[in-house]
Amino acid sequence: MPTSPFTPTIPPRSADPFLEPRRENCPWCGSARLRTRVRAGDPLRHRPGRFVVDQCRDCAHVFQNPRLTAEGFTFFHRDFYERHLEEFTARILSADAVRRRHRATARKLSALAEAESWLDVGTGHARFPEAAKEFFPYTSFDGLDPTARVQQAQLEERVEEAHRGYLSTPGMTARLRARYDVVSMFRHVEHAPDPRAELRAALTVLRPGGHLVVEVADPRCAFAALLGRLWLPYGQPRHLHLMPLANLRAELESLGCTILVTDRRAPHIPYDLSGAVALASAPHPLLRIAAAPLLDLASAVDHILAPLFRRTTFSNAYRIVARKDRG
Repeated sequence: MPTSPFTPTIPPRSADPFLEPRRENCPWCGSARLRTRVRAGDPLRHRPGRFVVDQCRDCAHVFQNPRLTAEGFTFFHRDFYERHLEEFTARILSADAVRRRHRATARKLSALAEAESWLDVGTGHARFPEAAKEFFPYTSFDGLDPTARVQQAQLEERVEEAHRGYLSTPGMTARLRARYDVVSMFRHVEHAPDPRAELRAALTVLRPGGHLVVEVADPRCAFAALLGRLWLPYGQPRHLHLMPLANLRAELESLGCTILVTDRRAPHIPYDLSGAVALASAPHPLLRIAAAPLLDLASAVDHILAPLFRRTTFSNAYRIVARKDRG
């Protein structure tokens, strides 16, 4: 499986300032064997236009095509997190459920050696570092995020240092080089314009022997085929890439990492059916009210069947823990 990025000729500029030109090959392996998985509109703001998600028939990489430009991504990303995130998330996951998930993740990762410093990438309001301090009381947590939420998290003392942007933002790795024992990326790589650049940058800011934790929505989840555009992790238009576990594992190994853990059970979030109902009923307030009983039922089914889903192809995410080898 190819593990080096394919560099095509530069296509002409798109007429849409928010979209790049459509590409005819896979950004992961360069194959021209593409198929369209879904076409979806903006499910929350319902602006005109459709977003296309393609899949490579050779390496199974899933990506938005055409992709949002930097300007377009900034617009949609900021708009979602500033206007819709809390309202929409509350419909399918309670605040207590989110806290329990963060605690369970931190408990699982407590098998790692005590870290002196930890960078949580894509940290948002830094809820994971807040939960992880219970299990890593002597660890200094920093946060990095493309939105201003990370700066608010610093003011509220959930992280010690706040960094705005991406790891691959020019100058970021120079400032943070070899500063951290652990770098975590929970549901962050999906948003990165260049996932490979983010992974390389993550290893640059890790110390030799440090650990990289990556959690990603799994495009091979059976719910993706069953629910189509209503599968929540497609996340259009904000999710740019979805990588199968085999691709990400091969990439990290090619970068000199040793894979310590691959886990498709613990990262599963029980929200596939309830998320589909929430997306389908999002267009109108009256529709959301009418769908409330169905949403409650779907959420109950999600949670009741979660132990089964975690052990099957219905698991919607995976986690990799890799060690940066000293050599």
